Amino acid sequence: MFVSGFGVVSPLGVGRAAFFQGLKEGRVAIRRVDADLDLTGIAAKVAAPCDGFDPVVFLSPKRAKRLGRASQMAVVAARLAVEEARLDPRQGQGAVVVGTGIGALEVLLENHQTFLTRGADRVSPFLVPLMMPNAPAAEISIELGIKGPSFGVVTACASSTHAVGLAFELIRNGLVDWALAGGAEAVILPIVLAAFDRMGALSRNPDPSQASRPFDRDRDGFVLGEGAAVLVLESEEHLRRRGGEALAEVVGFGQSSDAFHITAPPEDGEGAYRAMAAALAQAGLPPEAVDYVNAHGTSTPLNDRAETLALKRLLGAKAPEVPVSSTKSQIGHLLGAAGAAELGAVLFAFLEGMIPATVTWRNRDPDCDLDYVPGAPRPARVRVALKNSFGFGGQNASLVLRAV
Repeated sequence: MFVSGFGVVSPLGVGRAAFFQGLKEGRVAIRRVDADLDLTGIAAKVAAPCDGFDPVVFLSPKRAKRLGRASQMAVVAARLAVEEARLDPRQGQGAVVVGTGIGALEVLLENHQTFLTRGADRVSPFLVPLMMPNAPAAEISIELGIKGPSFGVVTACASSTHAVGLAFELIRNGLVDWALAGGAEAVILPIVLAAFDRMGALSRNPDPSQASRPFDRDRDGFVLGEGAAVLVLESEEHLRRRGGEALAEVVGFGQSSDAFHITAPPEDGEGAYRAMAAALAQAGLPPEAVDYVNAHGTSTPLNDRAETLALKRLLGAKAPEVPVSSTKSQIGHLLGAAGAAELGAVLFAFLEGMIPATVTWRNRDPDCDLDYVPGAPRPARVRVALKNSFGFGGQNASLVLRAV
């Protein structure tokens, strides 16, 4: 099945053109946020907000007010994806599968404060529909009139890759003709920064240009980002019947659970390996066919080391020759939206003939010794790409895409 549209709201900008331009430039869209937020007592001071996103540019003020920030971004990304694909949502049987790791936490926090200071009768009657994790999927369905299956996926940082994979399965099994699939997350909030900081998961580097350093020897944690990305997936028959144009082909999906630890991967990356191997097996492709890996690459010591070991096990002797890069070096970690946004980097590789870089990589780590495409995008012809996402709870998801 095929990808025919990609809509994105990201720290690099709104829409595919802005996202691709940011990747091409190798621009780091991370900045200090301690002037915007009270981060007293929180060592982490940087994040990757979507500064260029104003919901009322795309939505009526009334509609925007009835949506949490993640849902605002999701609806806009979905509309952009449908427009790019020139898809009429009224044609065929469609589905909406959208992941999020947390949901509209900002709405809960605001209403909790209202409850404490002004009383129960001032709590918004819209609180529940605003904050529920399936709200982004539901609001896309309402916005575009899509009456097929619609549901949210919650597997932490693997959510949107799982969402795309599950949409792929719905189409592959003939349950729908097409689907909108992706993820949304918007939780750059003091409480979230404090929580991840207390875990030791966030980078405490005050320099935005060097804070997110996947696979680098001096990496010290991830950088929190926000955004949404939605892909249009279509069966070959539906795409051909309506005269649509394919951007890429999805050919394999694999998933696994570590069954090891709630926040840490097993040191050998065994669960990640099984997800990648399953995706390639479904695609009917050998590991030698992989030209590029868009890694989960969080910039945390444990994740990057485990993913490297898993890739070396998967790719064998070819591992040192396969380019591996992390888009999180530019946009931070979008949590539940990360995988879908980073699939945009795979599309970039296919369509632009360039492998996006791990732009902040500087120093070799003996435990991370693959080709991480440092510094700037690299011209290359990519035919088969592997996309990884791994989430707290030990959830792993991998997709295999092929150029068309």
